[in-house]
Amino acid sequence: MATSKSDHNRDFLYRYMNNASPTGFEREGQRIWSEYITNYVDVVRSDFYGTAYGIINPEHEYRVVIEAHADEISWFVNYITDEGFIYVIRNGGSDHIIAPSMRVNIHTADGIRKGVFGWPAIHTRKGKNLDMAPSLENICIDVGAKNKNEVLEMGIHVGCVVTYQDEFTEIGENYFCGRALDNRMGGYCISQVARLLYENKDILPFGLYFVNSVQEEIGLRGAEMIAQTIKPNVAIITDVTHDTRTPMINKVENGDITCGNGPALTYAPSIHNKLLQIIIDTAKDGEIPYQLSAASRSTGTDTDAFAYANGGTPSALISLPLRYMHTTVEMAHKGDVDNVIRLIYNTLLKLDPGFNYKYF
Repeated sequence: MATSKSDHNRDFLYRYMNNASPTGFEREGQRIWSEYITNYVDVVRSDFYGTAYGIINPEHEYRVVIEAHADEISWFVNYITDEGFIYVIRNGGSDHIIAPSMRVNIHTADGIRKGVFGWPAIHTRKGKNLDMAPSLENICIDVGAKNKNEVLEMGIHVGCVVTYQDEFTEIGENYFCGRALDNRMGGYCISQVARLLYENKDILPFGLYFVNSVQEEIGLRGAEMIAQTIKPNVAIITDVTHDTRTPMINKVENGDITCGNGPALTYAPSIHNKLLQIIIDTAKDGEIPYQLSAASRSTGTDTDAFAYANGGTPSALISLPLRYMHTTVEMAHKGDVDNVIRLIYNTLLKLDPGFNYKYF
């Protein structure tokens, strides 16, 4: 039986979301993404630190980037006790609060070693320890070893990277759920834009670069590097933002964004007002729902790296609303994913290389 296009796309989505791509170790995810996007672009390239990018019309001098980041938060093995317990440090913005009772994969040269973040049973926590909270100083991994030597014999050493075992799934009819939707779902979105352009045989008057950057979670480093390599004339970034309708989030501080109500478009100093207006007009023309947000000083996304590179690059941010960011149960609405894809695609069809982005 022949495999349908929808089955092919779904298979890619699940393979890509379920791989481990911790910051600095994104190779496997980049391989999966590159193999998929090769079908829809003229050429695929990568840089020395692993950022992957596919290009349509590489011969054109005018260059447009659409970008997501490939890396996910994780942990590094930092200290192994004589008793065989493993203490960690962050690789990116990993949340120590959620660590206890989580199953983990420790990545070694010999493959994956299984472990768990243990936590003292409630029966043993007395007095001041009854409500003890997890911290970087007290969370540790148990790999079932009786001492340090057994840990080392497993191939586990200081510097091994640690990821959670949780896998991608769906909840109800409308939600994707899993770890690292921030921001592998963005990588999926830009790959689908490439597919649509190819299937619809669209002819673009510029070079289009589909960029899947590395090392966003530790300071936008991959975007900084690739912006200098490509030197784009325009950059449209996609990342995630907080669904503030969920409990314990202050809308006064974090704005009013809800999953299912469309992509979020951000106002911020690094966001180019003219490019943002083109995106807003595109959404209105295509009847694509969208929401508005504001960011003080910086967006905290790769948008900032592109905007301030090479003497200034007109840049904008299209964000996917996300619940429970930087946990293993991040949730995104399927309709929002589709609308992020539609909005990027429709915007590209409106971009004009002759447009003047200067404010005056």
